[in-house]
Amino acid sequence: MSESRAALRYAKAILDMAKEKKALTAVEKDMRSIAATISDSKELRDVLASPVVSGSSKRNALAEIFKGSDAITEGSISMLVDNKRIGMLNEVALKYIILNEQLKGKGVAYVTTAVPLNAEMEKKVLKQVANITGDEVTIENKIDESIIGGFILRIGDLQYDASIVNKLNNIKREFSNSL
Repeated sequence: MSESRAALRYAKAILDMAKEKKALTAVEKDMRSIAATISDSKELRDVLASPVVSGSSKRNALAEIFKGSDAITEGSISMLVDNKRIGMLNEVALKYIILNEQLKGKGVAYVTTAVPLNAEMEKKVLKQVANITGDEVTIENKIDESIIGGFILRIGDLQYDASIVNKLNNIKREFSNSL
């Protein structure tokens, strides 16, 4: 089973439990915090992915970092540690956010750019995404200078890569194939 499918299954289970306990908003807040924290910290990503660091050390570190989280979130982290799947915590958090937004009738469009989107560009992206999907969406802008320019748009399982680095890689691949 691929990591993505496993992450989706965990996210669905967490969403079902949060819905049952009427804690959707609290768990979503925790998942957004988890996703932001892991995205911002290379050290934390390395620790979570490391087979050398014990599961109990990972559990203790995460409990300290996300102190004050909802019981469902804490239980989810423990479950991922117990099942040796803690490396996919970020992906589970992102999938949960997407599923919860869909449950609310909204979608989340993740836009990765080399520089922050200004208000005018954000409005244009929102309008285009609404035309494509027919749904109301919110935009989350992630900054990644390594894409050089352009953008990467991800809505649910769909991704459109219009980054300069992707175009350069395509040219490089075409050039290599023609030799």
